[in-house]
Amino acid sequence: MRRKPIELAAVATAAVPGLTPTAVSSAPDDPADFDSALLLDSEGKRWRVRSPRHAEASARLETEFLVLRAFTPGIRAELPFLMPTVAGTVRQGTLSTFVYSHLSGATRSVEELSTGSAALTRELGAALAAIHDLPHSLVSNADLPSYTPNEFRQRRLNELDQAATTGKIPPLLLRRWEHALEDVSLWRFNPSVVHGDLHEDNLLVDGDRVTAVTGWTDLRIGDPADDMAWLVASNDQDFVDAVLAHYTSSRRDAPDAHLLRRAALSAEFALAQYLVKGLAADDEDMIREAESMLAVLAEDVAEHGGQPISVEPLPQPAVTVQPIGPDAPGSAPGQEPQPVSDMATAVHVTPIPRDELPAAAQEDAGTQAAADGDPEDSTHDAGAAATDGDPEDGKPVADAPAAPKPSAADDTSTTALTVVPGQRH
Repeated sequence: MRRKPIELAAVATAAVPGLTPTAVSSAPDDPADFDSALLLDSEGKRWRVRSPRHAEASARLETEFLVLRAFTPGIRAELPFLMPTVAGTVRQGTLSTFVYSHLSGATRSVEELSTGSAALTRELGAALAAIHDLPHSLVSNADLPSYTPNEFRQRRLNELDQAATTGKIPPLLLRRWEHALEDVSLWRFNPSVVHGDLHEDNLLVDGDRVTAVTGWTDLRIGDPADDMAWLVASNDQDFVDAVLAHYTSSRRDAPDAHLLRRAALSAEFALAQYLVKGLAADDEDMIREAESMLAVLAEDVAEHGGQPISVEPLPQPAVTVQPIGPDAPGSAPGQEPQPVSDMATAVHVTPIPRDELPAAAQEDAGTQAAADGDPEDSTHDAGAAATDGDPEDGKPVADAPAAPKPSAADDTSTTALTVVPGQRH
């Protein structure tokens, strides 16, 4: 059940002794997980109240409390922005409500940030770099999650399998995401400290400055691209490139070449995570919203290809050739398919040796051969054959070997051929 701001103000008085609210208003937050409000007390101070809507959200707030305690004054002093400070907490049943000291600045939409000044763009890049350059010991000392690139990739694959079981993810997106997750070259990066829930609602801006970063509930060591997902989702490439340039120049370690590809994948996959979350909460509004956004994304990818999220191109589905059959287009009704061997009659040619030819055929063959030759040439050849011998004694060569008689198998004469129809198979 959603709590109204006036109810949160009453809870805050129990969490912070001496707090006397004089004004209250709602505050932007994740509506699926938290109810939030801004308070103004009798001394003119401002406070922020966050109340979880379920046990998992309460656990995240308790984790954030531990994270904020891990940020020592020395670490906070090196950051170019302020961080929240917990002023008090109160537990109601299984849920814990937290009250934070107010931070100056206000949230802005992605469109407002992308149309901001160059100085604001530089501030955004520097803030992202400062988070990712935090020491790993900050996370490990607080017993927070830490993932290697392969562990992170496998974790995302498991989430994809879970999303696929819902039957509500368009097949095009499932193939696209699975291909990117199996592209090993995409997942070669140096893990860093990651905010884990960074988006425009957790950035407070005052003029051209990023004054504070809030929402530290998912701090971990993992893929820095996760903190870029909201940036890539803006679909303003000039803005993204400008922030990335300042981010790269501000970081101690150069980011990998595929940072934005994984960020785009993270932005798309967030829709599947939102759907799974809605199904787990049995929230029909969340489910319908997630399905609608997934359908729009699938249409955009099908029509325009979407943003590049993998190094290797996605293989195109193989073309299926429809076999010819009685139901194939163009076939006569009731007509059975004809085997290829029956479509043409095979012809076998068997040569017949000359010795086996009838006498009449041999005479015809000889007559035809004589008729085809030149009489003068024939006489000349005969005379030449009679006088051809040794040039010294003029005698014919009597012991010249006779030409071998062709055997039946070697006779390729086509004087008479028998055509034998081939057998149908």
